[in-house]
This record gives sequence, C-alpha cells and structure tokens, in this order.
Amino acid sequence: MVVGEMVEQVDLAVVGGGPGGYTAALRAAELGIKTILIDAQPKPGGVCLHMGCIPSKALLHAAEVINVSRRSSEFGIKFGAPEINVDELRSWKEGVIDKLASGIGAMLKGAKVERLVGRASFQDSKSVRVDRDGESAVRVKFKHVIIATGSRPTKLPKLFKNPADIDSPLILDSTSALALQDVPKRLLVVGGGYIGLEMGTVYASLGSEVTVVEMLDGLLPGADRDLVRPLATRLEEEFKQIFLSTGVESLEVKGNKVVASLKGKDVPATMEFDKALIAVGRRPNTDELGLENTEVEIDQHGFIKVDEKLRSADKRIFAIGDVSGQPMLAHRAIRQGIVAAEVIAGKSSEYDNRAVPAVVFTEPEVAWCGLTDTEAKEKGIKVGTAKFPWSASGRALTLNEPVGQTKILFDPETTRVLGVGIVGPRAGDLIAEAVVAIEMGAVLEDLAVAIHAHPTLSETINEAALSAIGRLERQRAKEATSAV
Repeated sequence: MVVGEMVEQVDLAVVGGGPGGYTAALRAAELGIKTILIDAQPKPGGVCLHMGCIPSKALLHAAEVINVSRRSSEFGIKFGAPEINVDELRSWKEGVIDKLASGIGAMLKGAKVERLVGRASFQDSKSVRVDRDGESAVRVKFKHVIIATGSRPTKLPKLFKNPADIDSPLILDSTSALALQDVPKRLLVVGGGYIGLEMGTVYASLGSEVTVVEMLDGLLPGADRDLVRPLATRLEEEFKQIFLSTGVESLEVKGNKVVASLKGKDVPATMEFDKALIAVGRRPNTDELGLENTEVEIDQHGFIKVDEKLRSADKRIFAIGDVSGQPMLAHRAIRQGIVAAEVIAGKSSEYDNRAVPAVVFTEPEVAWCGLTDTEAKEKGIKVGTAKFPWSASGRALTLNEPVGQTKILFDPETTRVLGVGIVGPRAGDLIAEAVVAIEMGAVLEDLAVAIHAHPTLSETINEAALSAIGRLERQRAKEATSAV
C-alpha cells in the first residue's frame, strides 16, 4: 500500500457520476446496498449535465425562441432584431446546470450515498485507487463495481497540418462549443450528425454563418430519410452552406482564422472560417481506467463487453452507459444503471428493452425508436408503412409548423408496431408513446382506438395508425373480391 493511502471498503463502488452512475447509486442505496460514488468532477451529473444534454438543450431553447420570433412575421406579428447578450445567456445556462447538480447532490446525500471526488483506476478486480488533487489517495475495496465513466469527443489529430493547432481556441469540440465564449461570424461544422446539427442550429440562430461538411451523402447518417428530409430543407434555409459527400482534407490555424481544405464535387478547394467545430462522434472512456488489471474484455471500438445483466467478463464488474456500447444515450444509461443495481441486489432484472428512443433536438426535432426503414432494408425485414403528414394536422397548422411527418413501421401480417419515427416540433416528447407501444407489443389497432386529444400533435400517431388500418382493409377487401 502506498504511504498515506487510505482504505475504504464498500459493497458497491460506482465509477462515474453521470446519469447512469448516479441513478445506479441511488437505486442500489434504495435496495440497502452500501454504495460509494466516485467521480473526477466535483459536482455530480457527468458530461450529460455539465457538457452535453442539458447545456445544449438550454441553448437550443434560446435558438428556438429567436427562430420562432423571426418566423412569426408569417402570421402578422413582427419583432425587431433580437439583442443577444452572450454573457447573460451563458450565465443563465450555467444557472440551470447548477440547480440540477445541486438537486442530484441532495438526492445522493438523502440516500446516504457517499461521494468521493477523484480519478479512479483499477488495481485489481476487487479494488480501485482514487487519486485526489491535493489530498491523499484512497483505495476503495468493493464486492461489486459499476463502471459508468461515459465518453468524450473524438479528436482528429491527423486532420491538422500543424499538430499544435488541435489545441487552438479556434478549434472547438462539443464541450468547448457549449461553453459559448463568443459567436464567430463564420463557423465550420465538421460532421453532419446530431451533435453538429444541434450546435450548428444554436450558432446559426445567434448570428453565425454556419457551413456543415459531411462525408456521406446525407445528414444524420443512418436515420430514416423520410425524417431527415424536412429537417434538411429547414437547415438549408438556416445555414450558410451544407456540403455533402465532402471531406475535410486538412485544417490549419493561420492567425485568427481557420483555413479548411475541402474535397468534393462543386466545393471550394479552400475556405476560411473564424472557428471550426469538430463533431464526428464520441469515444468511450475506458482507456485510462487500468482495466488491464482485471478480466474485463474490451472490443475493437473500446467498449466493455457485457451481457444482458450488464455484467462484464469479470463477474464483479458491471458496465453501463456509453462505455457499454451503442447507442450512446443518457436515457439508455439510466435504464442500465437501474438494471445493474438490481442484479447486484439479487433481483431478477435484465436489460432487455426493445426500443431506445433517439432524439435530435434541431428545428424541427427528429425522433425515432424501434426498427427504422434503414435497418429493415439492411436486414431484409418486410414491413408495412403508415405515414401521416403534418400538413394535415390542425395543431401543426395552428403552430405554423406544417412541415413534419409521423411514420409507423409495422409487421404486415400481425400489424404489430415495430418502429416509429417523427419529425416536427416536440418530436422528442411525442416519441414516448411509441416506445410504450413497442415495449408492450401493441398493434395498429391499439394506437387507432386509443382516443387522442384534439387538436394535438399526438393525434398524428393515431391518424397514421388509422390510415394504415384503412389501407389494409381496402387491400383485403380487394383480394377477397378477386378470389370470388
């Protein structure tokens, strides 16, 4: 033992204080397990609260207010140009974060979950060493441990002509972009996934000329094209430029500018920007945990291999959230945290969810769960499709948001709901009904006969189901007539 190192023994150690970690700790404490929560950050909440989900949604709300006020002239209400105080906006965003962090801290304290601030590394399969700034290290011995250390933005060092440029304040990742130090006049966003599009939406609304560069031939790669199309149309109006099937060959910081070399059809060879945001995904935080001192197995992408009970190859060690694989979403981590805590408590619990909702908080929002058209085609799964355009929704028209769609994928034989996609305002809130439907094995009739309030956006789910049932009935009637 290192001189000055203290030793603590617990039933459960949770490494990582994000949504998955603190939820697992709270559930374990509720089940009577002596639990310690270890995290390098002084305040609980993890990346999601401090550098991801919450700050981005706060800024996206500000963007929505600006954009809705601009579009209100379409129905006779005109506002002057917004006066944007970046310092006050940043302060408000940070206030939201602090309130939520304080709430989480209070819950942990009330549940008698001990918190230890420091960087954890595994010494073996039974203990971690926690190094603390300015204080002696602590060795925590445990019966079980849950790894919930999350992920970090992917860096592209090979992209820079000068390796030192990667650390330039002109080069942003999702964390530094959310810090909102200023609003660059010209912003390059490298990557057309959800992070790039959400941050591009924020900065465009605040006054930046946003250029998005995506290597593939469409925004939100992998998402249903029917859902992406309305979003792409809106973003073409909001952003300065969107270059698809285009690569960024290099970036170079010259003085107070970023010079980008691009390669694509009908694309300038070089462009100059005030800042560049690298938004090409995230990587799991598994490489500095000392997992080589355990029996934990890691795949080629850096994810910890786990079974349906979230247990790794080392039976004492569980992994949840971003470190356990795709999709890297906070709500998936929360559910996994509950399962892992219950398994450790001896309960019969498994992570066997059929539908994990995904939401892109752009304008309009895009949300989906269950099977997608893209997956169905790749796997050769035969599906029926029901679509309802929001141009026929009374509520969407009264909101001046007719560009949207609700889409249901179902088994053509049983009509069981397999997947749902929604594009339009508050799609992220609406998708919850679809998640419940898929989890309970609902069929089209369940959605069709359930009364939905009128006029609401949720009616579009009901209407899509009704349209599919009507089409199936007509088809069967035609087949019956032909057989006579």
